[in-house]
Amino acid sequence: MKKSVIIDCDPGVDDAIALFMAFASEKLDIKAITTVAGNVRLEKTSKNALKLTEYVGYDVKVAKGASKPIIRELVTAEFVHGQSGLGNMVLPEPDGAFYTKNAYDTIYEEATNCENGLEIIALGPLTNIAITLLKYPEIKEKLKHITIMGGSTELGNHTPAAEFNIYVDPEAAKIVFESGIPITMVGLNVTNKAYITAKDLEEILSYNNRPAELVGKSLMSLVDFFKNLDFKGVPLHDPAAMATAIDEGLLETKLLHVDIETKGNITRGKTVVDIYGVTGKKPNANVAVDIDREKFINLFKRLLKSYGI
Repeated sequence: MKKSVIIDCDPGVDDAIALFMAFASEKLDIKAITTVAGNVRLEKTSKNALKLTEYVGYDVKVAKGASKPIIRELVTAEFVHGQSGLGNMVLPEPDGAFYTKNAYDTIYEEATNCENGLEIIALGPLTNIAITLLKYPEIKEKLKHITIMGGSTELGNHTPAAEFNIYVDPEAAKIVFESGIPITMVGLNVTNKAYITAKDLEEILSYNNRPAELVGKSLMSLVDFFKNLDFKGVPLHDPAAMATAIDEGLLETKLLHVDIETKGNITRGKTVVDIYGVTGKKPNANVAVDIDREKFINLFKRLLKSYGI
């Protein structure tokens, strides 16, 4: 049976790539895409989501969510994703319209109507999910699982302490991690291992379909940048989280307690992972500690190769 999922995202170059994977997967039944401000502002993340669905002809509703964090001012990452949010990807303007309901009502609607349990794949700041939990507390019983691309057991990427998605809205992250809903946290400590090389990208560019060409060219333009940072390749953060939602066997996880730093001046948004159980607090997340890179890259390639457009 396919997993019934909502993809909550802020496209975003790596969100776009993760969405191409999801659209091609035979294991996911995507009920909706909900958009949030993060990599760029909400107007752009939402428009990008529509562009991506129409580019591959995937019929799914796109619902707009939060334009800013619950409490804080919005922080974006145009310096990474470009002014449009999609880097050097050029896609036609969308023809379709956004879903008439907002992201929070859409999540609640789909969770209520889903007989086999709804899962959320969260690729951006957790604002939409937190607001949904505040508005509809009873949804905790209706959500089967949340896969989160965010946080780290080690160092950050937006600051030395914090990963970008959690940094943007740490209060939202705290609400989600304290919700009691089963969570898998796929953080930088694992997604940095899910890298793709120039050789892999040359193969992807040979697939001769439009999504593969877009992805291949986009990632190839980043190879030298990450090489200068001593990475073995280009890390695929959101695609790694998406892949693990498709195939849980890619990950090694540990059941641990995760808290979110909301007060610190230099540690805002840090995921404080109690690896050794020193706090005595009950575990609240399956925290990814390793990924099978070879299997991940093979899945990534297979999904991109499957497009016939």
